[in-house]
Amino acid sequence: MIPATMKRTSLSAILLLAAAMPAYAHVGTGATSSFTAGFMHPLSGLDHVTAMIAVGLWAALKGGRAVLAWPLAFVGVMLAGGGLGMLHVPVPFVEPAILASVVALGLLVALAVDLPVSAGVAIIGLFALFHGHAHGVEVVENAAGLGYMAGFAFATALLHAVGITAGLGLGMRFRGFARAAGAACAAVGVGLVFGVL
Repeated sequence: MIPATMKRTSLSAILLLAAAMPAYAHVGTGATSSFTAGFMHPLSGLDHVTAMIAVGLWAALKGGRAVLAWPLAFVGVMLAGGGLGMLHVPVPFVEPAILASVVALGLLVALAVDLPVSAGVAIIGLFALFHGHAHGVEVVENAAGLGYMAGFAFATALLHAVGITAGLGLGMRFRGFARAAGAACAAVGVGLVFGVL
């Protein structure tokens, strides 16, 4: 069993490390003018896929209201962040925060961190703001851009559902597999931070 102070210290160190390393993984990439483009974009980015599945896994490990609240919080705040990006409202540290989200969400699953639902909403919402903003700045400023964001939100929700289904499907007997998947997500995040992936 890892002591709570060690968990907090490790998480803080990884977040600081990720914040220091820009990824520039989103700005100006791909078509942003249709529902289909929006739907496909999250599926093509390793950072988004792993973070979204981690949200679903963490929600499944927590159970109860978190199974719906955490994914809904992510999608809702992501859309708000996308709106800020579309309006060109500056948000600092977007790319480092996205990388930090992959590592942090993976660690939350790997360590089976049990937080109140409201605290999980706050953490997930914070990361969602950055994910949404990164994609909002890419969107064309017309109705096609709104279609793109709708497709993006739908694909994000599906990735959450994959994580939830996997987490619930493994159940309490196989909780270790869900935690191992979280560790894999965190490892992907570290690989992205150092440019290995």
